[in-house]
Amino acid sequence: MTAPQPHGSDRPAEPARPHGSTRPGGRTARTRAAVLAAAWEELDRRDFASLTIDLIARRSGVHAATIRRRWRTVEGVISDILSQHGETIPVPDTGSLRQDLHALARSIADFYTPPRNQRLVEAVVTAAAREPGAAEVLHNVFGDRIRRVAVMVERAAERGEVAADTDGEEVIAALGAPFYYRLLMTRRPVDAELARRSAEAAYLAAVEGVFRTGRRAP
Repeated sequence: MTAPQPHGSDRPAEPARPHGSTRPGGRTARTRAAVLAAAWEELDRRDFASLTIDLIARRSGVHAATIRRRWRTVEGVISDILSQHGETIPVPDTGSLRQDLHALARSIADFYTPPRNQRLVEAVVTAAAREPGAAEVLHNVFGDRIRRVAVMVERAAERGEVAADTDGEEVIAALGAPFYYRLLMTRRPVDAELARRSAEAAYLAAVEGVFRTGRRAP
């Protein structure tokens, strides 16, 4: 499901494409798919620290030299996985901001339930700390994702649920932050109760005007 674009003519900038990525179609795309799938499978079996280009090469059937030429490092492969996950973003549209936020929070919780996906978060943060290119991809992909999903708050403002100057990106960031705090800091389970609390807290804060900017809407 492709994410709807925000209303108006302004369209979020496309995230920077990491090493190894390419437009869909052809042999290069098949190579990319094989390498990223292999890296995903390896993350099912091991943590990021033990992941190597040679392991990815053996599992994907793509020569290690080809992987190093296109992605350079394991960090490059991981950043491309993150980029791939940012390409299609479902945006809830229930007609209610509260329900939209709860649906979004449940989808985040569902995504991070499998241990492999939890390891992906650790991997991309580690990759970003080691390689500037991976850091740029992390920044761009998450920034683009938040901008796309913030359309829910724009719709809510049009319906009169929240003030017109509510900062949608801050609402979404407030909803998502508890998930990453658990995944990266406390390492407690991500569950349905966390999703419920995060969504409800973000909604109530938005309704109370916590995220108002004080600027007039255009």
